Amino acid sequence: MLRRAYIFQTIKDTFESYGFQPIETPALERLTTLMGKYGEEGDQLLFKVLNNGDFLSKVDDDTLLSRDLDDILSKISKRGLRYDLTVPLARYVAQNQNELAFPFKRYQIQPVWRADRPQKGRYQEFYQCDADVVGSGSLLYEVDFIHIYSRVFRRLGLPIQIKINHRGLLTALIQSYGLGAEFEIATTAIDKWDKVGREGVKKELLQLDVEQVKVDSLLDLLENGDLQQIKENISGDKGEKAWEEIQFIFEQIEGSTAEQDLVFAPELARGLNYYTGCIFEVIAINGDLGSIGGGGRYADLTSIFGMKDMPGVGISFGAERIYDLLESQSLFPDAVGRHLDILFCCFDEESLKIARDYAEELRGLNMRIDVYPEAAKLGKQLKYADQVGSPYVAIIGEVERQQNALNLKHMASGQQVLLPFSKLKSSLQEGDDLKDQFSEK
Repeated sequence: MLRRAYIFQTIKDTFESYGFQPIETPALERLTTLMGKYGEEGDQLLFKVLNNGDFLSKVDDDTLLSRDLDDILSKISKRGLRYDLTVPLARYVAQNQNELAFPFKRYQIQPVWRADRPQKGRYQEFYQCDADVVGSGSLLYEVDFIHIYSRVFRRLGLPIQIKINHRGLLTALIQSYGLGAEFEIATTAIDKWDKVGREGVKKELLQLDVEQVKVDSLLDLLENGDLQQIKENISGDKGEKAWEEIQFIFEQIEGSTAEQDLVFAPELARGLNYYTGCIFEVIAINGDLGSIGGGGRYADLTSIFGMKDMPGVGISFGAERIYDLLESQSLFPDAVGRHLDILFCCFDEESLKIARDYAEELRGLNMRIDVYPEAAKLGKQLKYADQVGSPYVAIIGEVERQQNALNLKHMASGQQVLLPFSKLKSSLQEGDDLKDQFSEK
């Protein structure tokens, strides 16, 4: 949890530095709110929650025997666990539109649930860390989100690549190659590129009655095409506008630290149906867990709740996968995960009372202090200190009591120094590190 908190705090601090404010939404949403927002595959991965009480009371025998799952589901379940944080955000904005200032910039760090098969990097319950801007079509927010991704992962020490594409470009390309009528099916197939590879995507596209030569040409462009090549293979005002938007973002990022992380990825599809503009996906350069972040622009997500003309853009961090990568690559700072600075160990009951007084004073300096609860053998207390990972112990017995002092022991090196408590406290008040006490010895 301490390591997770380190990740969350890093993301939270960065969100807040860009002017985002936090909200939370309930774990449960109406199925009418959730269904149809994530594509056919997403609907299948929604956790449905049975109605309270006798959930079969509204289902007659004929309906049960028909095994019409959609009909049965509508009668036995009205709620589901949230699949992501974006659709609940849209509902929240629509319900609170008269109290919010637009553009509304919010971040949200909460768990979501997906009825997927658990495996490495994929969980049924996991945290998302989202930031969204609702109520503005400005592309400068896309630029901000690229900077946010870059800043967070640089602080975490994790090299990444930020992939960017535009749904408008993808739409124009798919239409150019004769797949316009099957756009959703085609994008769902393309979205699986990192899982099934080029041949897997090709196999699915060929089932749409498109000539193989066209499919091969499209896949060649998606796999190797740059912005200029894409421009030469699209037509129509919408495709041209999408190309200009991507070009604008690259121009705005030019010369910044984030420029090194950003790459145009024409094969990027982001299978969620509500994306209409720029889309993002983040992968770790030295990782094998798939995307660790993603998002994009949506044109009018709140309209399903009766609120028209409210564009937005947002991104998400996959906290669980980020945790796994930081742990596997030993990228967590040593201090992260340590919940104690000093454990007090005492030889007798009188020393125990003094240790508790000292501990209270040091806690006032934002130190993390614990006191072993009894005057047990020192070896037992030191073993406990080692088990809980306390880097220092403060030992107090009769000799130390008489001098209003303590013996500070560094557990890793075994070094030990006798210090007046007043000196230790004043040193910590000045911001000195505990290890400095040993360098003075």
